[in-house]
Amino acid sequence: MQNLRQSFRRAAIGRSGTPSPFKAYLFMAKQQSNQSRLHVPEPPFRPGDTPDYSHIAVPTDHTPPRPDPLCDDYETAEHALKLIRVMRFNGETAGDWVPGLEPEVKRKMLRDMMLTRAMDDRMFAMQRQGKMSFYMKSRGEEAVSVGHAEALRDTDMVFPTYRQQAILISRGASMLEMMNQCLSNSGDPLQGKNIPVLYSFRKHGFFSISGNLGTQLIQAVGWAMAEAYKNEDGIASTFTGEGATAEGDFHYALNFASTYRAPCIINVVNNQWAISSFQGIAMGEGESFAARGTGYGLATLRVDGNDALAVYAATKWAAERARQGGGATVIEHFTYRAEGHSTSDDPSKYRPKDEAEVWPFGDPVERLKTHLVHIGEWDDERHAAYEKEAKLFVRETYKKAEALGTVETGPQVDDFTMFEQVYADPPELLLEQREMFRKELG
Repeated sequence: MQNLRQSFRRAAIGRSGTPSPFKAYLFMAKQQSNQSRLHVPEPPFRPGDTPDYSHIAVPTDHTPPRPDPLCDDYETAEHALKLIRVMRFNGETAGDWVPGLEPEVKRKMLRDMMLTRAMDDRMFAMQRQGKMSFYMKSRGEEAVSVGHAEALRDTDMVFPTYRQQAILISRGASMLEMMNQCLSNSGDPLQGKNIPVLYSFRKHGFFSISGNLGTQLIQAVGWAMAEAYKNEDGIASTFTGEGATAEGDFHYALNFASTYRAPCIINVVNNQWAISSFQGIAMGEGESFAARGTGYGLATLRVDGNDALAVYAATKWAAERARQGGGATVIEHFTYRAEGHSTSDDPSKYRPKDEAEVWPFGDPVERLKTHLVHIGEWDDERHAAYEKEAKLFVRETYKKAEALGTVETGPQVDDFTMFEQVYADPPELLLEQREMFRKELG
């Protein structure tokens, strides 16, 4: 079996220096020709295996070229199969996609990623101590959110998933309010009506997160269509994981976005795993997730999701296209979920423990740090100092949130808020239930 897997990896080298799962599938089909023809996607590595990503060739020429944002959609077909990159591993930048960002903007992006990571670590630890019920970290994917947020206007509406908390941090949202939402305490502006990490910040253009990932896709396209109908220049940007591209909502969204040229960006974060199902279950053995946009007549880009500058550049291109009437763009962010799906998940049950460490595109924080050091705008001392500062800020902010209550102790949300902010005009039955509840409590 081990020899077969090694052959599988050798067979999985695709065109343009990117992996081709379909070629690997054909190889496996030949090996199993005497068995059932039903194909069940299987990840190349399981617990106990030694992960080896040598079949993924990291592009060195930083292709493809940057087209005009208002080009015909078919001119981006190759961009759905290749990989947009800006930063090399030694800190240099190269290619048509290098954005002309000032050093301070790059430093802000690095600090935002570090602050997000510090918050994730603190909240994960608090969940393990029983202070909150649930949490989801974004380690390994911080560049997707920070690079994307930096390229948009703060007034553009984001329809996120539960792993884009760095967008809120980038837009200056109150971390105390974020923590209060996670703790569902007396300071929770949502009054305990949503589970932890499903944030809602209208003032920061951050649409209420849905735990069912497909729903926000069609909502975002509808919002974008409304903006265009009103002759406004705002755009919508929505996120989904690669697993939810198998849902009908994804295809409905692409169909409407294409038909009406909705000014939106549809982001597919391909972090290789949908909870415990690897991306092949969502037809990840096709050419790429970005290529699905090609079939709908949409512009498509595939970007190194661990390269914050590449994410920024791709988003800036898609935003310019949308604002100028060119329509929607599908962006696949090729990245890796470095830790578990959530605090309810144990990734050691379905993948090798050290798989994240050998991911060929590295760590997004370290890559941007290396670039800033290379251009003389950062150093190890400043990095260590800010890392300490971020942890201190997160710790002090959490103390303030904890004083407003946790799952275990302290002030809780008023029970009667369950009857509020649900209906604009509460139905009679609900009002009767509220009065019954009030009488029972005396």
